[in-house]
Amino acid sequence: MRGGLLRCVAPVLLSAIVAAPALAAPVPAVHSVMETGEALQPGEYLWAADGVAPGRLSIVVDLRRERLYVYRGGVEIGRTLIIYGADHKPTPTGSFPILEKDRDHVSNLYNAPMPYMLRLTWGGVAIHGSGEDVDSRYATHGCIGVPDEFAALLYAQAKKGDSVLVTRDWMPEVYGREGVQTASNN
Repeated sequence: MRGGLLRCVAPVLLSAIVAAPALAAPVPAVHSVMETGEALQPGEYLWAADGVAPGRLSIVVDLRRERLYVYRGGVEIGRTLIIYGADHKPTPTGSFPILEKDRDHVSNLYNAPMPYMLRLTWGGVAIHGSGEDVDSRYATHGCIGVPDEFAALLYAQAKKGDSVLVTRDWMPEVYGREGVQTASNN
C-alpha cells in the first residue's frame, strides 16, 4: 500500500460489464479487478502491473467514491484515493484523452506544482501528484489529485491518447459503497 506495491492480482471474472448511468463516452471493458481486504487510507494506493500484458491504459475516476482505477487490457492494475474539484470549481465528468504529459509541470494560474501531470483539457484540468496526504479534507481547482508515488507510476505507464473516464458511482456491484472489492461483491 503506501510506498509499497501490491504484488498479487486476484482475478475476479465479471459476469457482465456494469454500465455507468447514461454515458455518451465509451466505457472500458473490465475483466478482472484487484481483490483487497481493507479500505484504502489517505495516501495509500494499490499497484500491480507486473505480469499484465502491455497495451493502452483505461483510467476511470469515480468522483462519488473518491477513487481512481487504472486498467490495462481490462485488468485492474492500480487504484488510489483522489482529491477533486471544490464546489466552486468542480471536476468535469465525461471522457477525455490524455492530451499532454509533463513530469515537472507548474500551474500557470495558481503557481502550484503539479508533478507527473496528465492533461485532460486545454482549460487546465489534469491528473497530477498532490503530495502524500490525499484525503477528503482537501480539494483542487477542478483537477484530480493523487498521491505523488502513484502519480509517478501512472505517469510512467500512461501515453498521450489513453482514455480517462470521469464519472460517479463506477461499477457499484463490484467496488461496493466504499470502493473496495469484497468477497460479497463477487
